[in-house]
Parts: sequence; structure tokens; C-alpha cells
Amino acid sequence: MTTWRLLYTPPSTGAWNMAVDESILEHIHRGESQPTLRLYSWNPPCLSLGHAQSFKDVDIDRLKSHGWEVVRRVTGGRAILHTDELTYSVTGSAEEPVLAGGVLESYNRLSKALLHAVRTLSLPVEVKEFSDAPASQNLNPVCFEVPSTYEITVDGKKLIGSAQARKKEGVLQHGSLPLTGDLTRICDALIFENESARQTAKERLLARATTVSTVLNTGVKSALGVGIDWETAAQAFVRGFEAELGIQFKRGEMSASEVQRTEELVKEKYAHPAWTERV
Repeated sequence: MTTWRLLYTPPSTGAWNMAVDESILEHIHRGESQPTLRLYSWNPPCLSLGHAQSFKDVDIDRLKSHGWEVVRRVTGGRAILHTDELTYSVTGSAEEPVLAGGVLESYNRLSKALLHAVRTLSLPVEVKEFSDAPASQNLNPVCFEVPSTYEITVDGKKLIGSAQARKKEGVLQHGSLPLTGDLTRICDALIFENESARQTAKERLLARATTVSTVLNTGVKSALGVGIDWETAAQAFVRGFEAELGIQFKRGEMSASEVQRTEELVKEKYAHPAWTERV
């Protein structure tokens, strides 16, 4: 069995979360860190933009009125509002067996691990293989509306959104499992032509994406409802990766060097307008 490091990091800002992933990738490239599965969350809620997504998609006034932040990822894709979710990141070298072979091959392997994980949470999920999104969706700013290859779905609705970057330092894939809450909140952080268009976008999003609590409560008539907390979901992810990918995890912490580099990347990149607003 391959041994990977397992990191649980505390709820943190968007800039810090993105800087941690890049810091770990750099240290793996230098042979100073093991392949890593990191499980984390966000505080305060944060809108993350894809690497090449236009900053003009963001409604800054609305975003600030909610007390939310904005950050730009190194991975592609579209906007995600990170709140009430479990976020994962996988970081390793391109020679690592789980991550070898290119984007689709490695993405497919990781999707099988994610599928195993959420099935242990009693969710009726499946992996759908999609072709490229229709041209009409290419300008859509919301990640969870747009289908991608090997995505995790429930009744055709997207449950986990993931994105991968393959760089000279190695491979980084991260993604989100929405646990609860109103998915349409993201539309309150984005620019729309008018309020009617915003409402239409919210309705479309609910038709194409879902959360863990929504799936569990479908058809359940209970005032208390049913939900899964972050810790339970995190444990399911660990079991899914171990069972499906033959990984043995060793619980660890960030090294002093990784923490130092993270703080540098926050100041130099992820909290800096030159990066966030560059497109």
C-alpha cells in the first residue's frame, strides 16, 4: 500500500486555503512532503473563481454586504461559493500511480474514490460521463450548473464539483461536497443583467445541482430533517480513498516550512488584487 499524508486543517480564509494547496505542491516537488489528502472548510464563506474566469463576473458590493470573500484558484472551471461544505484537495507528483496518466485518467480514478465515499453516506450517487458542455454554457459563471466528465451526481443533479491542475511541480485536484444550505446563494455574489435573470439562474441551479441534506430529506417528512456533519463526511472520504485507491493514510500536520510558504503565498498572491483581479 502507498502511504499518503492526511491533513485536517481548521476553517480558514480563501486566500489561506488556496495558498496551503500550492505550498504543499511545491514541497512535494522538492521531495520534502508526501502525497497529501487535505480535508478542510472555509471561514468566512468565500467565492472562488476559476483560473481563467473573468473577475467581472463578481458583484463586489453584494459579496461584501454578505461578509463573503473572493479568491482565485489555480485550477480551472467556474465560480463556487464555499460554505456549509466539505472541501478536499489531493496533491502529489505526476508519477504517483493514483495521479499518473493525464487529467481524465487520474480524474476518473479519484472520482471512483469519491463515489465510494459518498455511497457510504447512504447517498444514491453515480458517476456520469459527459462530453463537453454545450456552447451556450461556456459563459456560465456558476460551476455547479455545468456538467463535467466523471462528475458525481444524484438523479442527474451534480453533487461534487472538482477541478484539476497539472503543473511542473505536480498535480493538484480539489473539490467540494455541499453538505447543507441554499446553493442559490452564489447567485447573490455574481453579476446578472437584472433581477429576473438572477432569479432564473437560481431556479436553473436548483434543477441541476443538489446538497447532501437535500438528497437525504427528499421524501422525508420530518421537522428535524436529516443531515451529515463535516466530521462524518470527512471520515467517509478517508475510507473511500483507502478502499478504492489502495492508499494507507498517516495523519500529519503541515511542516514549519509549508506554513511559512503558505503565509508568503497569501501575501504575494492569493490575497493580492494582482492575482485575484488579473482576468
